[in-house]
Amino acid sequence: MDPMQDVAGKNAFSWRQRALAYIAELQSQLDSFDDGSPGAQGAQRHLEAAREAAAGEQSLREAWSGTALDRTWENINQVEVALLRLMPDKDLPWWGSDVLARALQHLGPQDPRRVKLEEHLRGQDGQLSPQDRTLAVITLQAANIAAQQEKVRLRSFRNTILISTTVMALVAVALALVGALIPQAIKLCFNEPSTGPSCPIGRVPTAWDVPVVEIVGLAAASLVGAIGLRRIYGTSTPYTLPIVLALLKLPAGAVSAVIGLVLIQARFVPGLSELDTSAQIIGWAAIFGAAQQLVTRLVDEQGQHVLENVRGASRGVEAAKPG
Repeated sequence: MDPMQDVAGKNAFSWRQRALAYIAELQSQLDSFDDGSPGAQGAQRHLEAAREAAAGEQSLREAWSGTALDRTWENINQVEVALLRLMPDKDLPWWGSDVLARALQHLGPQDPRRVKLEEHLRGQDGQLSPQDRTLAVITLQAANIAAQQEKVRLRSFRNTILISTTVMALVAVALALVGALIPQAIKLCFNEPSTGPSCPIGRVPTAWDVPVVEIVGLAAASLVGAIGLRRIYGTSTPYTLPIVLALLKLPAGAVSAVIGLVLIQARFVPGLSELDTSAQIIGWAAIFGAAQQLVTRLVDEQGQHVLENVRGASRGVEAAKPG
């Protein structure tokens, strides 16, 4: 085998770097236990499939669907299970802690496989006996499936946020186009009898009224979003969910600024009927742009909840929160 197959390019994503490094480690273990049996040959095929998926070029479609990531780790997990089956009895005891940790991370506290394995290892000083090999294999398979499902839920949530962001951006663009082509269609001007008419950038409606209001709302949303980042934690997953959540705030701020001024114009906001100056109009646009945080904050909380339910080796062995 060419050793360069297990070396990712310098521009490869971090998950590919980690996967190929782990594949190299699994290859060395498999080489030690390869007895030419069908099980060993099957493990080698899985390892080659994982290497191919991790080292290949990823298209935008694959990034969206996660096929390369899923194929890589599904095959890696199959190799782990095969190694557990091939492991000589003398090396088996040390797998107990690893399998149990995986079970504690990904299986619920009432899962019978986790409970039974925990009981057996407790009576054997944490060491896995040959008699418990089948139980360990079944438990490891279940934990791996649960881990993959956690990542699938995370990817599905990320894709939902990306679609929502795209739709919101299209709405913002549509409002800007309508405002630019037909300035009278979206009324953002006010007529206070004592001071006369006031518009976002002058005394009469212009094609730039809606775009300017959207830019102000977007700027206010970005500022509030930057402040809110203090509650968002990074993630080792390949889906960059915190960045996706931050992007949602920008078009939401632009749209909410326009909608808010329209509501004032329609007298839906108690205590506000007419705005006297362009500065007041722009100021309220900024307020409504920042107010998008009231809605997107709930999305942020759900996103953090989804991230917390993706368990990993660095997350300890506490039980995952219910979804």
